[in-house]
Amino acid sequence: MQLKTMPKKKPLSAGRAPLFLFLCQMISALDVPLDPKLLDDLVQPPTITQQSPKDYIIDPRENIVIQCEAKGKPPPSFSWTRNGTHFDIDKDPLVTMKPGSGTLVINIMSEGKAETYEGVYQCTARNERGAAVSNNIVVRPSRSPLWTKERLEPIILRSGQSLVLPCRPPIGLPPAIIFWMDNSFQRLPQSERVSQGLNGDLYFSNVLPEDTREDYICYARFNHTQTIQQKQPISLKVISVDELNDTIAANLSDTEFYGAKSSKERPPTFLTPEGNESHKEELRGNVLSLECIAEGLPTPVIYWIKEDGTLPVNRTFYRNFKKTLQIIHVSEADSGNYQCIAKNALGAVHHTISVTVKAAPYWIVAPHNLVLSPGENGTLICRANGNPKPRISWLTNGVPVEIALDDPSRKIDGDTIMFSNVQESSSAVYQCNASNKYGYLLANAFVNVLAEPPRILTSANTLYQVIANRPALLDCAFFGSPMPTIEWFKGTKGSALHEDIYVLHDNGTLEIPVAQKDSTGTYTCVARNKLGMAKNEVHLEIKDPTRFIKQPEYAVVQRGSKVSFECKVKHDHTLIPTILWLKDNGELPNDERFSVDKDHLVVSDVKDEDGGTYTCAANTTLDSVSASAVLRVVAPTPTPAPIYDVPNPPFDLELTNQLDKSVQLTWTPGDDNNSPITKFIIEYEDAMHEAGLWRHQAEVSGTQTTAQLKLSPYVNYSFRVMAENSIGRSVPSEASEQYLTKAAEPDQNPTAVEGLGTEPDNLVITWKPLNGFQSNGPGLQYKVSWRQKDGDDEWTSVVVANVSKYIVSGTPTFVPYLIKVQALNDVGFAPEPAAVMGHSGEDLPMVAPGNVRVSVVNSTLAEAHWDPVPPKSVRGHLQGYRIYYWKAQSSSKRNRRHIEKKILTFQGSKTHGMLPGLQPYSHYVLNVRVVNGKGEGPASADRGFHTPEGVPSAPSSLKIVNPTLDSLTLEWDPPSHPNGILTEYILKYQPINSTHELGPLVDLKIPANKTRWTLKNLNFSTRYKFYFYAQTSVGSGSQITEEAITTVDEAMASRQVDIATQGWFIGLMCAVALLILILLIVCFIRRNKGGKYPVKEKEDAHADPEIQPMKEDDGTFGEYSDAEDHKPLKKGSRTPSDRTVKKEDSDDSLVDYGEGVNGQFNEDGSFIGQYSGKKEKEPAEGNESSEAPSPVNAMNSFV
Repeated sequence: MQLKTMPKKKPLSAGRAPLFLFLCQMISALDVPLDPKLLDDLVQPPTITQQSPKDYIIDPRENIVIQCEAKGKPPPSFSWTRNGTHFDIDKDPLVTMKPGSGTLVINIMSEGKAETYEGVYQCTARNERGAAVSNNIVVRPSRSPLWTKERLEPIILRSGQSLVLPCRPPIGLPPAIIFWMDNSFQRLPQSERVSQGLNGDLYFSNVLPEDTREDYICYARFNHTQTIQQKQPISLKVISVDELNDTIAANLSDTEFYGAKSSKERPPTFLTPEGNESHKEELRGNVLSLECIAEGLPTPVIYWIKEDGTLPVNRTFYRNFKKTLQIIHVSEADSGNYQCIAKNALGAVHHTISVTVKAAPYWIVAPHNLVLSPGENGTLICRANGNPKPRISWLTNGVPVEIALDDPSRKIDGDTIMFSNVQESSSAVYQCNASNKYGYLLANAFVNVLAEPPRILTSANTLYQVIANRPALLDCAFFGSPMPTIEWFKGTKGSALHEDIYVLHDNGTLEIPVAQKDSTGTYTCVARNKLGMAKNEVHLEIKDPTRFIKQPEYAVVQRGSKVSFECKVKHDHTLIPTILWLKDNGELPNDERFSVDKDHLVVSDVKDEDGGTYTCAANTTLDSVSASAVLRVVAPTPTPAPIYDVPNPPFDLELTNQLDKSVQLTWTPGDDNNSPITKFIIEYEDAMHEAGLWRHQAEVSGTQTTAQLKLSPYVNYSFRVMAENSIGRSVPSEASEQYLTKAAEPDQNPTAVEGLGTEPDNLVITWKPLNGFQSNGPGLQYKVSWRQKDGDDEWTSVVVANVSKYIVSGTPTFVPYLIKVQALNDVGFAPEPAAVMGHSGEDLPMVAPGNVRVSVVNSTLAEAHWDPVPPKSVRGHLQGYRIYYWKAQSSSKRNRRHIEKKILTFQGSKTHGMLPGLQPYSHYVLNVRVVNGKGEGPASADRGFHTPEGVPSAPSSLKIVNPTLDSLTLEWDPPSHPNGILTEYILKYQPINSTHELGPLVDLKIPANKTRWTLKNLNFSTRYKFYFYAQTSVGSGSQITEEAITTVDEAMASRQVDIATQGWFIGLMCAVALLILILLIVCFIRRNKGGKYPVKEKEDAHADPEIQPMKEDDGTFGEYSDAEDHKPLKKGSRTPSDRTVKKEDSDDSLVDYGEGVNGQFNEDGSFIGQYSGKKEKEPAEGNESSEAPSPVNAMNSFV
């Protein structure tokens, strides 16, 4: 059963992208994917899936590969045209077509020239349902011509004059990238005064004496061939006014040197563009670049405005010190007049650029594939726009529709083709061409007429698990022609589900917006059209959400103390949560002071940096919750101390002793800020290959200020230094000057070379390519070589561009190969690499394991044995054997049940395995399959076996009903898992007295067919404990226990109640109450007179040690005290005047003479109890009273 979980609601396309267009059931845009379930008998016209770009510039040093890939059923055949005529590849030995593909490979590395194959190519993919065509692919070899040799005279100018140094690079394909550098390959500094124009020329608004140099060099970089060409150096000498006057006076007349006057300040004029107005045309979607460069003294500043409009805020950028205005993603709305203004202190000049935005064709509605059933109608729409308006033309199977065979179901109306009452012969591939003077668009769209009954593509019995109160999405991916209708049902006999509670999506998905526990169950999807019906069942389980029982709380602690955060969650019992603690949304510090157990995070020896937000995140496979708490660390104000800090950065970096593979770097340390510098860290930047990325170069001790650094070839180095002390590391220093090393052949080869087939007939060779730093020079390529390990074949080699993969096609299945990948560049080859072994692609095993046999170990365990398959039949890496087994039939009830197959995989070449967790007394079936890296082989013949009986589970329930004075009735349900044939039930029971002591145990056997039993002759008002379990012939199962009480003797209870209604007893109680009242009044009167009452005098005479006076401040009688006044009252002493006596103070009362229960008052005030009979103790439960004693007890205290 396939398992799907839904942690949260996602768009319907998530996880179903390959089928989305296909399943959305929009007839005007329906695609039929090559799904394995449809491939066997579903035909489909060709579709171009991959092709080379329209303008295809190739490297003349490599083989030409013109791509053309297509899909279809049956697989399409391919043909090519070149410059509009058929290209017969069989007549050219250098041209081959890849098997199963239309891709052309032209082998010009062995012989031939790239220019020979320059031209316009077009690919056609054709099968019985139609023909699809590619774009016109214009193939041109890249060119990087040399500069024309020329003699450049030195230029001498007065300070302040303007200057333009021309570049005029050779015309290459594609155009070169221009930059100006000196002889040391250092870029020339540019500014508002000196800058490079879009045409590559170097413009000086005014020259200064520091511009004097002899190595102004224009470089042209041709990226496609990775070559750089350079112009001859230009020499410029700028003479200052004083130097000019000295030179004139010594050597020249007033007219021989450009006039002998110094350059004066002047207002701006434009060096480019010329005049007051110019025009610029750009295509929609491109980058519009407008340039204005002015000369003048002082240096002018450039401003830009758009007449009758504003510049787009998010698409406008200024380059080259605002001399270039760029607008990205330009559209027709950007047409208009743009004005650049050059201004300095002496004036301003304006130039207006009229911009017109044209547009190559672009799609408004591109045609989409149509899948129709016979007799249906459909429409292909092809709408494009452009400037000028593009022309729409139609082709069918690559032929203009005007000269193609007539189709009565087709009607063309401009950009629309309408189909009515289509038949199977109407299937074809249509091409829509939208073109204007700036380009063209070509789209293929097929019409496929099919008659197909419904098919459901979602896997059967898929299990979905969803958290309660969240949406549930149940898939029903389907196909059919005509388009099927979809219905959903719940349960086996449920009615169709409607949209009052559910949401039925067009792609067949059933959505339950708020899934509840009662949503659990089996759902059936039914697809119908006029050709048939298909259905599929899926299952939904609703899980309890994860929630916090205890979550972390805000804490304030002092530095050095300990803090603990608690986090407890409650979750669905079938899900296993993982608890993760975070600090400030990141991982906890890697510090032993932080410890995590099941429910707590403890931080010991808290420090200031431990303050922050701590988060407890609980995650299951379906949901997650998190809770946070803030920790605040407080401490007394620290005693002022010296300020320690990281060092200041080093400065004054200098490069000396510059050699091909080494250089010496020197620096000056910065301040150590009261902590000695322990070391210096040196980093480098490769401005040519990884500009902006700094890497570690070396480390030296804190006492050194010089380092000899080893360098690699063909790297444009810059260095920086950082200092480190016990506090930390400084910020980096300023970068050193750049140093470019010479190119050399690679000194290493690619690593991680592997050969592994992805298909039965290929070998995919992969490797980890060298980075730019490791290339050691321009033109990095790889020589890939391979041959069969066990054959006598020679090595086959091919040189590929800087890629990381090469695919060898047409290999035999699962054959070992030796593979080598060697790096090379324009300088030479890397050392010869070692060969590694790989394998061509695997295929599914061909043979099933034989002689499958099973031995039963016990009622829940069996062992399976089988014979291994021949190694050659595995056709891949043997991963092991897989056993499928399932419970086919219950031996006790003989009824068919739902078959749930279990799978066990045994690694390697094992030929036996244990099957645990079997159900006792059951019939099982199994088969065995061999597994390789491609998948499973065929299954062996099914083999059945039986498990013996086992002990049963506990009875499902046990309850006691109908209790009487001497009997109890037991009712129970049989065990849910009898695991065999029940032979009898065993009942054991024993009484429990009031002190919870167990009495003698009684055993009783009950027939297996009984579910009710009555026990008689039990003691009344007695608690019994019962132990109950079932037995099979194997033994006893688990027991279930229960307790119950027989009822009380009703006659005895009646006699106890009757005493309270006797007249003599009521009269006696009244007399006792009156006597107590009289005694209290007499005591009160004598006390107020200050005298002693007779009882006190008698006490004095008898000197009874047991009777002590009672102090007034204790609330007792008496006015005197002696040495024993503070002794506690003993038995028989007087009661306090509030007429209450604690139980332990009065042991003698009428209760002692009752029959079996303590004397109490009824709700009407009558006394319950009797004087006759012996005294017995009752069980403690429910008979003790916390109320004050009755007046009878008080009376006894005075007797």
